[in-house]
Amino acid sequence: MAMGDYESTATSLEGEENLIAAAEHIVKALGSNKNFTKDVKKILADLGSQLSTMATIEDNMVEGKKSGIEEQLSVVEEKIMSWESDDSMIWDSGPDEVAEYLNAVDGARKLTERLENQCLSSQEEKDLLCRAHDVLQMAMQRLEDEFKHVLVHHRQPFEPEPISFRSSEDDAVEEGSIVSFGDESVEESTLRDSISRNSEEFIVDLVHPDVISDLKCIANLMFSSNYDHECRQAYILVRKDALDECLFNLEIEKLSIEDVLKMEWGTLNSKIKRWVRAMKVFVRPYLVSEKWLCDQTFAELGSSNLVCFVEAAKAPMLQLLNFAEAISIGSHQPERLVRILDMYEVLADLLLDINALFSDEVGSSIRIEYQEVLKRLADTVRVTFLEFENAIATNASTSPFAGGGVHHLTKYVMNYIRLLADYNETLNLLLKNHDGAAATSLSPDTSPATGEESITKDFSDSCSPMALHLQSLTSVLEANLDEKSKLYRDASLQHFFLMNNIYYMAQKVKNSELRLIFEDKWIRKHNWKFQQHAMSYERATWSSILSLLKDDSNSSSGSTSRTVLRERLRSFYVAFDEVYKTQTAWIITDVQLREDLRISTSLKVIQAYRTFVGRQMQHIGEKHIRYNAEELQDYLLDLFEGSQKSLHNPNRR
Repeated sequence: MAMGDYESTATSLEGEENLIAAAEHIVKALGSNKNFTKDVKKILADLGSQLSTMATIEDNMVEGKKSGIEEQLSVVEEKIMSWESDDSMIWDSGPDEVAEYLNAVDGARKLTERLENQCLSSQEEKDLLCRAHDVLQMAMQRLEDEFKHVLVHHRQPFEPEPISFRSSEDDAVEEGSIVSFGDESVEESTLRDSISRNSEEFIVDLVHPDVISDLKCIANLMFSSNYDHECRQAYILVRKDALDECLFNLEIEKLSIEDVLKMEWGTLNSKIKRWVRAMKVFVRPYLVSEKWLCDQTFAELGSSNLVCFVEAAKAPMLQLLNFAEAISIGSHQPERLVRILDMYEVLADLLLDINALFSDEVGSSIRIEYQEVLKRLADTVRVTFLEFENAIATNASTSPFAGGGVHHLTKYVMNYIRLLADYNETLNLLLKNHDGAAATSLSPDTSPATGEESITKDFSDSCSPMALHLQSLTSVLEANLDEKSKLYRDASLQHFFLMNNIYYMAQKVKNSELRLIFEDKWIRKHNWKFQQHAMSYERATWSSILSLLKDDSNSSSGSTSRTVLRERLRSFYVAFDEVYKTQTAWIITDVQLREDLRISTSLKVIQAYRTFVGRQMQHIGEKHIRYNAEELQDYLLDLFEGSQKSLHNPNRR
């Protein structure tokens, strides 16, 4: 008899048995009524006799039914037991064997349910139920192993696409290099990782598509057999291992918050870069694909898909979030700002994905923790930004910067600001409602003196929050540079130093995307500033020297006049030689600025020299002329190369 026919017959027999029992009860009740006639009582007695006969027949049929259940149980038990001594896996033996085994397990489930629904009175019946439970449990243990086997051995390799990195073209410093930050040593800002935000969300097959139906079939059978807990735990165990392996392949280590806080910045910097990349890949596409797999496997089983997904993903997600939390409560050193911004941006970018993946109550703890970490990173960005400004303001030097060139502090700050421009949108969001602090952080009294009262305002109401803060940083930098310039005893070198550094700042803004943030007004102001310092340098260096070559209309042609003129020329040569010796050691790294200053200086010096020599040659005498104009011009072209030289003229007197 087929399993379906047997169940139909058994159900029919049970209905008839109940009907006969009810009829017997009615007949007995009527038979006790004394008002019935003898004929009626005889009819009821005959009816009772017939019902008793029918009950006897029914009892015999029930005995046959129980014998049939035992027979069916033996059949499915034999099939299930046949695999207990076999080390091979059923799902590796072909679809026919899988179908036969599943039918046997389903038969054991139905027989067990049938016995549980009956009123078992004899020990034999109870033993049969116990036997059915044992067979079903044995089958469920086997299915659990098969479930794990299918999940593990049909996993698809997951290889995330490489993410490219970009760097700024000018003054790009190799990662991990150390530069001098004034008199301190700080690590150069590393270049920002470029993570494409236009990549489409997509689902990858984490297990082979052909076995999804098998996983669903096993899950449905285990759930209908009341082994749902075991099925969920098996799934969670396997998939959690897969998620852990994904993080391992993405080079994410299991670190405590204490481990992160103790880490050197060079090491931590590399780990943050890996974390940013891993976060992007792990959530999208890996977790998205994990959720899809879970939904497919438990599609017909209520909320089990949500529970399994969250339980499998919880530990790996918290591992990633704990690292971000450690960064948020760690040091606020300026060099960390760009990396923290990277972390904030990737979390913000994935926020909608996280809210969708963990949308239900069961995933609320992860969703809430994610949002809290995002908020803490936002606070850390603000604090670190202010720390950056404070670090610039308090960076002190005890000795002047050699050669009057572009100070390391200037390079560091401007390169850093240029990097921050890539985060324009994010910083505008995070610094919103904090721009008042930027506008007031630098009082007019601390601003570098410019001699130009018409340009006094660094901030505009129309500026974005980020523009206000970046302008504040440059103002603080200028104030610091002004203090550093005072370490030079030579006034000309003070102006030379400020010219160099302000020109560098203006060029960094003018020739980059910073121009859109700072705007042309800021550039014009700083062009004017460095030009003022260039003119001040020329006056401080050459005014007193060129005064020796001024035409003295009151001079006579006597011997005293010749002596004075020769002395003035000799003094000019001495002063020129000293300038040459000193200022060949000074440095202007920018070719255009160096050439412009040389030309400007040369025009003034050579013109004055030619005029003086041309007018006074007859009074001075050729033997007192140490250099001709062309030689002086060539010497002036040696200035500002950063390599000290001396003039050695054999005719020098």
